[in-house]
Amino acid sequence: MNIVEILQRQVRERPDVPAIIDMHGGRERVTTFAELESASARGASLLRECGLVNGDTVLVFQPMSAELYIALMALFRLGMTAMFLDPSTGREHIERCCSIRPPAALVASPKAHLLRLISPALRRIPRQICLSRSMPWCIPWSRSRQLEPHLPILPCDAETPALITFTSGSTGLPKAAVRSHGFLLEQHRVLELAIHLTPGAIDLTTLPVFVLANLASGVTSLIPDADLRRPGAIEAAPVLRQIERFSPTTVAASPAFVERICDSCETSCRTLTGFRYVFTGGAPVFPDHLERFAVTFPGAEVVAVYGSTEAEPIAHISRLAMNGDDLAAMKAGRGLLTGKPVAEICVRVIVACWGTPLGELDGAGFSALCLSAGLTGEVVVSGGHVLQGYLNGVGDDETKFRVNGTVWHRTGDSGYFDDQGRLWLMGRSSAVINDGRGQLYPFAVECAARQVPSVARAALIGKQGRRCLFVQPRGGIHPDMAEVRASLAWAQLDEVRELKEIPLDKRHNAKVDYNRLARI
Repeated sequence: MNIVEILQRQVRERPDVPAIIDMHGGRERVTTFAELESASARGASLLRECGLVNGDTVLVFQPMSAELYIALMALFRLGMTAMFLDPSTGREHIERCCSIRPPAALVASPKAHLLRLISPALRRIPRQICLSRSMPWCIPWSRSRQLEPHLPILPCDAETPALITFTSGSTGLPKAAVRSHGFLLEQHRVLELAIHLTPGAIDLTTLPVFVLANLASGVTSLIPDADLRRPGAIEAAPVLRQIERFSPTTVAASPAFVERICDSCETSCRTLTGFRYVFTGGAPVFPDHLERFAVTFPGAEVVAVYGSTEAEPIAHISRLAMNGDDLAAMKAGRGLLTGKPVAEICVRVIVACWGTPLGELDGAGFSALCLSAGLTGEVVVSGGHVLQGYLNGVGDDETKFRVNGTVWHRTGDSGYFDDQGRLWLMGRSSAVINDGRGQLYPFAVECAARQVPSVARAALIGKQGRRCLFVQPRGGIHPDMAEVRASLAWAQLDEVRELKEIPLDKRHNAKVDYNRLARI
């Protein structure tokens, strides 16, 4: 089934209900399900007029907006593949990605088209389409308004590619993650249950894949009036005005985005009522996050969602499901509680062997690797919404293995199950410290350090045989280093240093960038 067919169901059932609410030209804009369907069908006519056909790959550069999802639906209905990459990673990354999968067209905003001035790979793309105003040597998307809608939807099987995204390639060649129509349909089914998607609800969301799930479920997506390229530095005031205007009942965002909302609300001594759920993920969600979010969103159930590019979601847990014993365990270095895995995924913890390819295993061989509750190892997953492999197999040896033909994905995370079947994370497998004193896990230390009130963020690294902890002050108050050391005596730290800002990932502004930290 083509994923666009699910959108058409929503068009039939609620044509005049807003599908996407965003800002355009400084004004609020509402696009209904019927308008989204009509615009995407006309966009499909434009793509056909440009000579694009089923199977073509189209590079898309466009922020979260109605235009983005109109273009996506136009591509999907014709059986084309939308390709995304992060231009902020530099020209070399763009060149590499375009060589791995040469696009047949570029569909982009005017600002993104300027990248052609520095990128030979982008200039080589044969068709250039501009999603907003006209630009030299570009076909304007606005031309689609004069065309008759292309109503047919190309039938797709489960393996037909729909989306291609790339890893950063910071440790080698970029890996291309291919999501098929079948993968997206299964992911929607899982998300619909996990995050309680209810037709007619309004969701404030910063996560692109959640907008696709919303569209398929009849949920209105309110796209924040903010620069979502840096969620940890957004201006909260415009977003708060949107909340007042449209009264969303759910929010789905990275912890960095929600923290910016909390910063503003705490400064003005206000809270946000009317929300039923706050879903946060895309980066580690620590107990202090959950407590803080619960204060800003009183009455809302705050839920931490654990997942990855290759498998979203894996597990989730509500703040209300954490008890005093759980919080005490996290403070004592037991790691980060992520909850029970969703029913639609298989999760196992195997003997730690990150960096060693596993290849093909039989049932007995896999069982021998699997660890029992309480033992820490490598987290692996399998299921319908787990990525089966990367484009051209690049990266499969590192992150995939098979058990009697079934594909399993290696998340790269260390963790363990408790006796209640809940998954606890201990940090990235590549960041685990192994020295003469034994093993020390990043999340064990970082989660405990964040319990000190003056610590906003913490990061553990091994450096020249020393266990080094960096702490970032909260609210300009210098952390009490004696308190930090005393609370972490069990970790046998060699050094505790204060940093004004711990380096974070560019995408979510919430994951520690351990490589940059090691160079400090």
